Amino acid sequence: MENSQLIRVVIAEDQSLLRGALATLLSLEGDIEVVAQACNGREALDLVEEHKPEILVTDIEMPELSGIELAQTLKDKQSDTKVLIVTTFARPGYLERARAAGVLGYVLKDAPSETLADSVRKVADGKIVIEQGLAEAAWAAPDPLNDRERSILRLAEAGKTNKEIGQELHLSPGTVRNYLADATQKLGANNRIEASRIARENGWL
Repeated sequence: MENSQLIRVVIAEDQSLLRGALATLLSLEGDIEVVAQACNGREALDLVEEHKPEILVTDIEMPELSGIELAQTLKDKQSDTKVLIVTTFARPGYLERARAAGVLGYVLKDAPSETLADSVRKVADGKIVIEQGLAEAAWAAPDPLNDRERSILRLAEAGKTNKEIGQELHLSPGTVRNYLADATQKLGANNRIEASRIARENGWL
């Protein structure tokens, strides 16, 4: 196949063994070329800007930048690189946020190996690829949090007080308390710890 027809791919995965396995699987395909591999989101962003691949295959939870933050950054930069997330996290909230960040593909790591290459091809063609059961779950359980509530819950999850959260986000402690109360109520939780757990389990943080 001519080089101009190759689908060039950058892989972002913080687990080296899995990163190598993904690269090997894709490199076996005659129409796919893995041009670079990254161990964190920041490196992935640099490699995408350097190589301008057709596809970025990325995990969600990574150092520096998460896969969703990486996708959002590429969207904001109006990059032509399309994003395919390959992850273990079958969480509706992650899928919903990924779609909002412009991600076209979302598949799970336990999918059959042939699914990966097929998903790369479909995403390269601009098609949406989402694991069916996860799509149905996301439709049934939309993310109830807004971005401010999400940011505050993340900081609360890290053990910060209302005063410390307020200082970081330039809000008064009372305003932080109100946001936490709203988020806790939306999630049907009894306190901020339970609210953070529920949000984390659903991929809303």
